[in-house]
This record gives sequence, C-alpha cells and structure tokens, in this order.
Amino acid sequence: MAGTVGASALRVEEVRRFPNGGVQAGPALYWDVLGLYRETLAGIREAGPLDGVGIDSWAVDYGLLDERGALLGNPVHYRDPRTDGITVPVPDRELYDVTGLQQLPFNTLYQLVAEGDRLDAAATMLLIPDLLNYWLTGSLGAERTNASTTQLYDVRARTWATSLAVRAGIPPRLLPPLRDPGTVVGEAREPAGLPVIAVGSHDTASAVVAVPASGPDFAYISSGTWSLAGLELPAPELSDAALAANFTNEGGVDGTIRFLRNVMGLWVLSETLRTWSTSDLPGLLRAAAASPGLAAVVDIDAPEFLPPGDMPSRISAACEATGQRPPSSRGALVRCILDSLALAYRRTLRAAAAITGRTFDVVHIVGGGARNELLCRLTADACGVPVLAGPVEAAALGNVLVQARALGEDLPDLASMRALVRETQEVRHYEPSGAGDWDAAEARLALCR
Repeated sequence: MAGTVGASALRVEEVRRFPNGGVQAGPALYWDVLGLYRETLAGIREAGPLDGVGIDSWAVDYGLLDERGALLGNPVHYRDPRTDGITVPVPDRELYDVTGLQQLPFNTLYQLVAEGDRLDAAATMLLIPDLLNYWLTGSLGAERTNASTTQLYDVRARTWATSLAVRAGIPPRLLPPLRDPGTVVGEAREPAGLPVIAVGSHDTASAVVAVPASGPDFAYISSGTWSLAGLELPAPELSDAALAANFTNEGGVDGTIRFLRNVMGLWVLSETLRTWSTSDLPGLLRAAAASPGLAAVVDIDAPEFLPPGDMPSRISAACEATGQRPPSSRGALVRCILDSLALAYRRTLRAAAAITGRTFDVVHIVGGGARNELLCRLTADACGVPVLAGPVEAAALGNVLVQARALGEDLPDLASMRALVRETQEVRHYEPSGAGDWDAAEARLALCR
C-alpha cells in the first residue's frame, strides 16, 4: 500500500497484491518468508519514489538467525501443531503478572520452547516484520508492539522478561534490542537510502491507531482472519479477573495498552468458502441474511476451529454435540458463523468493560470485517450500542500515520491521527435494531459448555 499524508489528506492505494499462506512441507506448516521478502521488494519498487517504508504483519511468528545473521530455516506457522502439549515451568499467575498475555498455545514463548535443541544454533530471534526490516537495512531490533505479543515481554517495565526466558529454557541472547514505533530503523539497501521506519508492527497495533474514535469511551474490533476485540487502556490490567477471563495486554502506539481477547474471526468463514470451493461470498451473505437468526450458535473460539480444514463439518458436529440442529443450508451455516461471531464479540467486550470498570458507548469495527454489512448489523444488535464500521484499510492507515509523524508531519498524538482519519475516511453507521434474543442465545451456549 502506498500512502499519502498531509494537512486534511490521508489516503492509501493498493500497489501490489500477492497470495500468502501456510506451506505444508513434510510434517510441518511453514511460512514462505523468502517469497514474502521478494514481494516486499517488488512492492516497494512499484510504489515509486517514497519518503519512507514501514512493515506490519501478524504476531508471534519469527525467524531464527545464526551468528552470521543467516536464517536457520523457514519460520513455522503458528497453526502448526508443534506446540500441542507444550508447557513452561512458570505458574500461569506469574506469567500473567509479568507479561499480561492471553494464554494461547501458539504464543512465541511456547513456540520457542517447542524448538528444543534447535535453539543452540541460534543467535537472534526476529519477529516477521523485524526480520524483513533486517533484510532491508541490516539493523537488528524488535519493535515493542509486536514484542509484547511474545509472552516474553514485561508489560509494565517495557523490557524483555529475561529471567522468565531463562526459567523457560530460552537463551536471553535471542532477544534483540527493543525499539519504539516511530523509530527510524535505518536506510534500505534497495532502493538505497530509503528510510525504513518502525511502525506499530503488529498489524492490530497499527489498525487501532486508525480507529476513528472521538473520545475515550469506545470499544474496537479489528476484524480480519482474527478478530481482536477490546478496549484501549493507559496501563495494563493484570487482575485475577483479567487472568481468569484470559484477556491480553498488548502494547500499543504511544505507550497505550490494547486490552483485548483474540476471537477466532473470519478465518472460520474463509475456510468454509475454501471447503465449498466457492468465492461467492456476496451470495452466501444474502442467503445468510434471509436465514433465521440465532437458530444455532457455536463457541467460535473452540480449539477445533483453529486448524485449517472442513469447517462446515466441524460446525455441524459442534451443533450436534450441544443438542442443536445443525444448519440445513449453506446460508444457514454462514448465518450460524456470523451469529456466533457477534455473540463472541458481545461476550468479550462486556467482559472487558466489567473487568476494567470502563464503559463503551460505541463499537468501532475496522479491517476487512467492516465490509461485512450483516456482521456489523449483528454486532450492533448483540452489543446493544451503535457500530461504526471502517476504515477497511485501518492497519495500512495506522502504519503510514506513524511513518508520517516520524518524517515530520504535525501529528503529535493519537487524538490528532484519529481526527485526520475521521476527516478523510468513509465510516458506516449501524444502530442496534433490537432484533434477536441475544441473552437467551448466550445462556443456551453457556449451558452447552
């Protein structure tokens, strides 16, 4: 994406698009990180003359480098099952008190423990955006918003949790120097002299920068393959209630905390379309809108929905296991997915508010899910507050806003960045309609558990 930022101006334009996904090779699921780097270089060339470049991506995955800086193997995909059954010799309460992270089996901590003796040959671990930045510039480092997703980062001290790493058997030498969003990483080797800037390199951190909120009482859902649903806080929330509810405290731009939970997201829908070998999402959404609401709901965060595979069969099995009639048509099954997602959003955001004592009077949906009108309407109904949907390209917008500030644009804080987003980007408004007995659906699902 090529972005332009100026007085009353903010726009991004798609320059190059390419596929990305897991590559199954033998027993392991990998990322084609060399292909991603090749396409990164091609995209930078096609974008033409630039003032800067910043990279954001998904979290937790990494490459290991040897002492010469050479990659020791393709990064393993977080959906690979290698972390199944992996434990660390640190109590959950202590882990949470230090890192504030949601307990997820694919967190970087567990992936590194799963490496075993392979860590002996490694000198440095770089998360995906940091790895690409290193190849562009030769500068080693870890940007804080993404580092905060590893479960190896002290969320209060804003340093690596080296003593925790040692107890887990992870050599502290693997943890590179930390850098803040807005730091100039260095100059690119190709094209020579181009400034490379650390942005909120976890894509959700960049997306939250571009949430067009006008006050503090808002909730957000960064909706894509995953849905990251939560609140923005000035400091981490590390209470027993937050731990019990499995909420995460991830670093945001300008020292904020993204207090959120990972909800399975539109991954389940995209895998359903792949299973059916169809790309007719508009037709399926029309059929879903015409199907009865809340006829069947599933726990969209259940572990069986994490790996790739036949989601329609898994949804039907989950319905049967909980005494519900499985959806009888494709439209009904898509409606089940979207109802279940909206119910998960409701449950998550209400829990976040109860734990923190905060309130929210609007839900902002940013990212690809903002295009899904039915999901936005269902979310407004489920949460009982207005939904503001957009911008769709929130991560790219947040990325270029942080770059622009680093390059001298007058954007001193998140409020000024968000004001520019409100001024320049399309946002759609959805009021709750009162349709659907969401309390009963939640109670039914709770009984099924």
